[in-house]
Amino acid sequence: MDLERVQRALARLPSGLAAALYRGLKRLPPVARRIEQEYDEMLASVMEELRPAGLPESPRLPTEGRDRQALLEVMRTALEGEERRWAAGYASGAVYHGDPEHVGFLNAAYGLHSQSNPLHADLWPSTVRFEADIVSMTAHMLNGAGAVGTVTSGGTESILLAMKAYRDRARTDRGIARPEIVIPVTAHAAFDKAAEYFGLVPVRVPVDDGFRADPAAMAEAVTRNTAVVVGSAPSFAHGVVDPIADLAAVAAERGIGMHVDACLGGFLLPWAERLGHDVEPFDFRVEGVTSMSADTHKYGYAAKGTSVVLYRDRALRRHQYFTSADWPGGLYASPTLAGSRPGGLSAACWAAMVATGEQGYLDATRCILETAAVIKDGIGAMEGMRVLGDPLWVIAFASDRADIYRIMESMSARGWSLNGLQRPPAIHLAVTLRHTVDGVAERFLTDLAGAADEAADSAGTEGGVPLYGMAASFPVRGVVEDLLERYLDHLYDA
Repeated sequence: MDLERVQRALARLPSGLAAALYRGLKRLPPVARRIEQEYDEMLASVMEELRPAGLPESPRLPTEGRDRQALLEVMRTALEGEERRWAAGYASGAVYHGDPEHVGFLNAAYGLHSQSNPLHADLWPSTVRFEADIVSMTAHMLNGAGAVGTVTSGGTESILLAMKAYRDRARTDRGIARPEIVIPVTAHAAFDKAAEYFGLVPVRVPVDDGFRADPAAMAEAVTRNTAVVVGSAPSFAHGVVDPIADLAAVAAERGIGMHVDACLGGFLLPWAERLGHDVEPFDFRVEGVTSMSADTHKYGYAAKGTSVVLYRDRALRRHQYFTSADWPGGLYASPTLAGSRPGGLSAACWAAMVATGEQGYLDATRCILETAAVIKDGIGAMEGMRVLGDPLWVIAFASDRADIYRIMESMSARGWSLNGLQRPPAIHLAVTLRHTVDGVAERFLTDLAGAADEAADSAGTEGGVPLYGMAASFPVRGVVEDLLERYLDHLYDA
């Protein structure tokens, strides 16, 4: 498949003509068939790589149920093949602890509560107590002694719920039909998802040269319809912390909300600060911060997927809730998007936090930041490589020497699973405890140097452009979005 040739052809067209061509594909059957063929070939190669090894397909229920022990053995075999890369420290983020003893402890805690459901507080009051403790421990860690919140299924749900709360408050308290959220372009895509789901208007604001939100530009973007201003601590792509105090001052002056997305850093930045690193105030110590999100299943070392959304006061949290008083099935109240929820995950999260304790988080953060410093310095010393911004442990880097996506492709061939970025083209590595194992950081730097040499030597040769680079090189956004939708279709086709 020569997808790069198709991209180059489209790139030579003015964007308006390219868009018209894309809209008119159905009226141009030969072209449409060629594009469809390119799509299918590319997606087929991607899906072949994603096919789980050793796991038989089961598109229909078997006539007779299979032996349980045999099934467990099949599942175990598939899992062993999948865990080799992350267990050896080849993955960016994804698994944040991974020690077998810790994983076994989480599994045991989950197993004890695998049948529990916080929706039925009368049957399983212990799981609700776990969640109350999780919220309280997280709030105190983030200097919000009086803050309240809920446990969610992950960072995206935490962000969705916070944006829903601001929308409803803006509607009821200020009469705004379509509230706006002012977000830096580096904010997580979950904010765009919230806007699409809840009828909000996202106002995206450019960032400065260090990839941090620009307070003056953010202030200028605020209107009478703004419900909330957003900052990241840190941003997913570049790992830099926005100037939260300045953004919160803008929000406080205008009498609007300020949400800090600390999904990635909420369980690491507090300990980094205590270890003496230069961490600007980003939590509830900052006047004007009215809500936060922090992922327990990342650097909180809980099982996937749990997160916490926090509010400075109960009144704002109530806008998150859903209640129904006239349903024939009885009174209904749900604090989050889901109704029934796995109590086992809340139990495992509580167990992880209590077992780790302050000293455990301090020790883990020390190891991660020391390893990240080695990696960051090593990248900065490489010819033609540069670190973007000033990150602590999520290290984004670009290359002036070779195509960064070719470097990423070469790293993938060496076994690494990294995150491809765009605008500007870059790669990042989110350092976890898996990378603190002896030899992993050194292996990463050696492989990266080799990948950069290989990419530089192959400059100008023909080759396929990886999926992660497409959005930066396709002039028509709809083409990329269509490909992503097709990718999701393929993932769930039996």
